[in-house]
Amino acid sequence: MTGHRLKLPPLARSLSARLLILTVAFVMLSEVLIYAPSIGRFRVSFLEGRLAAGHLAILALEATDDKMVTKDLEQELLDHVNAYSVALTKPEDSIKLMLMVDKPGEVDAAFDLRRGTFFGLIGDAFMSLWHTDNRVLRVVGVSPKDPGTLVDVVLDEAPMRAAMWDYSQRILALSFGIAFFTAALVYLSLHWLMVRPMRRITGSMVEFRSAPEDATISLPHSDRGDEIGIAQRELTSMQEGLRSALQQKTRLAALGTAVTKINHDLRNILATAVLVSDRLTGSDDPEVRRVTPTLLRAIDRAVNLCAQTLNFTREGPPVLDLSHFDLRDLVQDVGEELPEPADGSSVWLNRLEAGTDVEADRDQLFRVLANLGHNAIQAGATEVAVTARQSGDRFVIVVQDNGPGLPPRAREKLFQPFEGSARVDGTGLGLAIARDLMRAHGGDIELENSDADGTCFCLILPMTQSRPKLTTNGRAAA
Repeated sequence: MTGHRLKLPPLARSLSARLLILTVAFVMLSEVLIYAPSIGRFRVSFLEGRLAAGHLAILALEATDDKMVTKDLEQELLDHVNAYSVALTKPEDSIKLMLMVDKPGEVDAAFDLRRGTFFGLIGDAFMSLWHTDNRVLRVVGVSPKDPGTLVDVVLDEAPMRAAMWDYSQRILALSFGIAFFTAALVYLSLHWLMVRPMRRITGSMVEFRSAPEDATISLPHSDRGDEIGIAQRELTSMQEGLRSALQQKTRLAALGTAVTKINHDLRNILATAVLVSDRLTGSDDPEVRRVTPTLLRAIDRAVNLCAQTLNFTREGPPVLDLSHFDLRDLVQDVGEELPEPADGSSVWLNRLEAGTDVEADRDQLFRVLANLGHNAIQAGATEVAVTARQSGDRFVIVVQDNGPGLPPRAREKLFQPFEGSARVDGTGLGLAIARDLMRAHGGDIELENSDADGTCFCLILPMTQSRPKLTTNGRAAA
């Protein structure tokens, strides 16, 4: 462990604070949406209460023979209703009764509760809240005591508005209480389910970045089946894969350093061995002449292995010297470098048309084609045909042989260095280097098929290269 601690953001910018604020805001928004119809209903209930009180007050008139009461009693009844006047109508009996001591002033607004709509009642309620002056209202509606009776009441708006404001304050206090209580529950739940795991994942990422090869830095196993659990397991898997790749790169870098140090001396030793072996070819001993070619081939393989290993372990992508050239001529040159069978037959079949122009690094493409040719011949192929085709904005070079095909193990790790060789004495670097060279061109190398009838590789090149060419001094041209 590196001891590096994750620096968390301040509370105001933390995910927890944002979740808390959003939860409170959303709950308050919900309360507002609930409050609007609630205040509309409260206003209707208040007015219906006045209608019911007015109906009860009118009953005092019905109890008398002449439907009349004294002025004092009439004023007392109106004070009980808190209205200027009350009128009662029974359409089926054609009866109309009224309580009114003094004629009320001009009516500012009239409302018929029988014709109220949902949004209209809400709008009337907010209109009552926004008015600061007292208005005289006339309210008509069906008596809550008798559906067949209409009650007409004239009253002041101020008492109703005061009751509505008192109701709103209680609703506001309750809403804040519900909002913060709900926010606290949601915050704790989200903090437990999301924030804490995300902090662990973030902390693991920061620690992994500081020491990617430290195997002790790893997230604990999670059995969660949700997205957080999947993300944690995928992150763990990715870290393990990346750690393994970095360890392999470290080993390759160490190998490259070692090979670089011994390459010069080893080449001198092998050069001396080559000189001595060349002298053996002139020996009079037939047995010496028989084994000398085998010895020379073994030395050549040793030199080639040293060169391949050194080139592969060099850092950075291959440097390309791009040019336009005839691909047919290049393939012809490759064929001349390949070994020929004892019967003198042609193994390397150049089936390209003259004038097949490509833009690439000629020497590097030569290496790739020569590597594929050598591999096919060493595998036992008697024919290796080279063709080409255009596929959209890509140029594809096809190398098809009639060998026995690649074994399954070689196909699984075909382009992995030191892993993808199909021969016992192979290094597995040839195809890995070929892939690096093709990708440096902006293309790739793919195994199209490999079975008992042979193996087919496709070399893919873009039709137009965007990489810089080299000048005569070895620097990239502008």
